[in-house]
Parts: sequence; C-alpha cells; structure tokens
Amino acid sequence: MRFGDPQAFWFLLLIPAAAAFYMWSFRKRRRALAGFGSPELMEKLTSATSWVRQSTKAALIVAGLCFLVLSLTQPKFGIKMELLHRRGVDVMIALDTSLSMLAEDIKPNRMSRALFEIKAFIDLLEGDRIGLVLFAGKSFTLCPLTLDYGAAKLLLDGVDTDTIPVKGTAISEAIRTATRAFGSEERKYKVLVLITDGEDHAENPVTAAEEAADAGVRIFAVGVGTQDGELIPVRKGGRVDYLKDRQGNYVKTRLDEVSLAKIAALTDGAYVRPQSGSVGLQYVFQQISEMEKKDLGSKKYTQYKDRFQYPLFFAFACFFIEALMSDRRKTIGEWRGRFQA
Repeated sequence: MRFGDPQAFWFLLLIPAAAAFYMWSFRKRRRALAGFGSPELMEKLTSATSWVRQSTKAALIVAGLCFLVLSLTQPKFGIKMELLHRRGVDVMIALDTSLSMLAEDIKPNRMSRALFEIKAFIDLLEGDRIGLVLFAGKSFTLCPLTLDYGAAKLLLDGVDTDTIPVKGTAISEAIRTATRAFGSEERKYKVLVLITDGEDHAENPVTAAEEAADAGVRIFAVGVGTQDGELIPVRKGGRVDYLKDRQGNYVKTRLDEVSLAKIAALTDGAYVRPQSGSVGLQYVFQQISEMEKKDLGSKKYTQYKDRFQYPLFFAFACFFIEALMSDRRKTIGEWRGRFQA
C-alpha cells in the first residue's frame, strides 16, 4: 500500500483530542446533574435520555473523523499496468555563461532571465528529450539528452558565470559540443536552442553552423541583450564596479544580431529577438511543437489504484448515521383499550 499524501496522517492527532473532548463533556454533564439535585430525582428527570446512545453518537463522530483522515492520505493499493508511448524531438539548450551575461539590459540580468525562461520552457515540453550545454571560453555537456525534466531543471540551479573558469565566448565550440551530444543516428528531429548575446571571441561560428546543418541540426538562435549594449557589473566585497579591458576602458557588451541570424539561417532555423524583457523561448516552443516527431520508444509502468473513496464512504456513513440517531430512549406505551365514559 502507498499513500499519495502521507503528511495528512498528522491530522490523526485530532482523533484523541476529539475523544478526550467527549469524555470531558460527558463527565462535566454528570457532575452538573449531581450537583443540581438528589440522584433519584435527576434519574427520573433524565430518564428519557440514553447515555448509551449519546456515547454511541460520539463514537460515530470520532470514527468518522478517523476514516476522513485516512481518505485524505490518499491510500493506493492494487496495481495496473499501462503502456506509455513517447514521441518528440531532441532539444539541446546551449547557454552562454560568459561575464557578458551579467549585463542588466534585460532585468534582472541576462543570465538570471535566461535561466528563468529555460525552466519555464522545460515545463512546456511533452515527450521531447532535453539536454543542456554550457559555454564560455570552453563548453561542456551539463546534461545529456533525457526525459527527466526535473533532473535537468535541478542542474540549472547551480549555473552561474563562474561555472566555466575559462573566460570568453566560444559559440562555435558550443555548437560542435551540442552536435556531438545528439549522436549521428539520424539527420532530423534535432533542435539546438542557442542562448547568447552573440559576441564571439574565438573563431567564426559560421563554419560550426554549417557542420551542424550537415548533421541535421536546426539552430534557433535566441539573442539576449540589446543592440545599444550595457556595461558589465562586477561585484567585489559588497561593492559594485564595472568590467574594464587591459587599457582601463569600460567594456560594453552589445547584442550581435547579424551573426546569430546568419547561424540560424544556415540550419533552416530561426533567430529570436528579445521582446518586452523576454528572451522569446515561447516562440521556440511553438516552432518545435509543429515539427515532425519521432518515436522515442514505449515504456511499461505500474500505477497504483486510488482507494480514497472507500474510507471516504465510511466517513460519510458514520456522520449520516449519527445525524439520524436520537439520544432519547425508545418508549413503548401500554395499550389500555378505547376510553369509555
């Protein structure tokens, strides 16, 4: 047997409390009657009331509460086999973790906003496999393709601009890392969501995009930032400063939309421009949902049957019987015949 909400067992503490309340109430009533008059007189005055019936009604209330709590725990027993078919595409998300993602031209900053929307994007997926690649000056696969969305979101909790110690932005390496993570079995059903500001400090990413296109990967380049650009805040010891180059000049990071649009066009993908503080992953999900799906296999799993309705029935039965039961004794009148004058 399993329970859907075992925390509800804490409500069982109400049962002894209710029983104690009834015992205290009955005892107080008896003492009050004893102090009101002689026992013989009180017995005659209360002869129509049945203490047994009152106790039975109290027991029904306590039993009903017990069954009600048991129903709240959602007991499950008895299993059934179900076959689950999964269809979808493989989605790799490549997230830029370079220092430029700390810029605050998208609130609260590029990195925080991107992480928030990636988690929301994962929540929308149904049957698609998800994988995660992080990149700055280097790249690595944080999460291989999986159907465990909860695990993928959990891994994102520890991501920041210090995750990769090699500074810079190597978009071409990120594309190649993600392409290898897909495998080479098929030349379709592959989507790379590239989330970056587009500033590449390594080689031209066009070559890597062409290689991805040959492997059947469609790249949706999601631009993060603004074309006007923003300074990069650096916090040291509770003090906020801004990143400077070797000459002492402030570094201003700008969104490179031209490069990102070219990467997406080479792979029959799309460039997504940020709008109203959002990085646009909702649009990417809509495009993915319209793509051809592949069969990701079938899985048999056992599911326990819900049985909360049985204790719930007994709970209502106890309350119903208690409501119908009177606390007065049954009186049987003696037949004396018709009255005659």
